Amino acid sequence: MENDTINISKIVKNVSRFSDDSKYAVCWVKDEIKGIEVDGVFYPNISNSIFFLDNKVQWKLYTNEDAVNAGYLLQLSKEVLNHPLLSKMHINKVRLFNSGTIPLFKLSPGIEKRTQAILEMIDELLGSHLNHKEDAMISLLNTFFVYCDGQCNIKSIIEKNHTKANIVYSFKQLVDNHILESHEVAYYASRLNISTKYLNECVQEVLNVSSKSIIIEQLLIRSRHALKFTNRTIKEISYDLGFSTPDYFSYFFKNQTGTNPSVLRKSSSS
Repeated sequence: MENDTINISKIVKNVSRFSDDSKYAVCWVKDEIKGIEVDGVFYPNISNSIFFLDNKVQWKLYTNEDAVNAGYLLQLSKEVLNHPLLSKMHINKVRLFNSGTIPLFKLSPGIEKRTQAILEMIDELLGSHLNHKEDAMISLLNTFFVYCDGQCNIKSIIEKNHTKANIVYSFKQLVDNHILESHEVAYYASRLNISTKYLNECVQEVLNVSSKSIIIEQLLIRSRHALKFTNRTIKEISYDLGFSTPDYFSYFFKNQTGTNPSVLRKSSSS
């Protein structure tokens, strides 16, 4: 990657997109700011939120006069977003950068702390001369997007009265609440009183991904979190997540990520 494919800066003053800037922007606002203006529409009193902004829109952040560090502004080139590790992410496939309305995520306290830590590490790496720092930054961005995937509120980026979109929103809620009970699309279609075929059609139309990928993604988010941040054994995690055997869990995890669960756990504890 070129040196200017990733930029990050603290939000300490009013900042806007330059007309010749081709980067996509991710704004993480921790402490409350006056608001953000996107293509002439003003969104006031923003805090503890993440915005994804297309490189075609004009935007401006308005900070409070006493702002010391209200958050981070992360700017990414298309080259970065097309990186193999990031291009498969649900958050990228949803095309939030091109959604037509401003995508906003409100973060829970635990996710907020992890988000801050990730962005601080990216900031530190960009100013360093360490070997393999590009690989490290891509890995951090991947983790950041994984957390964003888990927080993704489809309802904030769709038309409220769109029937298929409402079905997809309900489907995601069901997956979040019942993922430990079933990993099958048919189970959720039955809960929604629609056919599996129609659920797949709705998800494909609204998100441009398969219904199964939503389930897989939720399993991966929970798997990574359990492996990194708990002391539960891999056997315990596999049963907790609803897998029939630890071997099948390991097969699933490696097939989806290219890494064995034991390897991820070892790297997290080292």
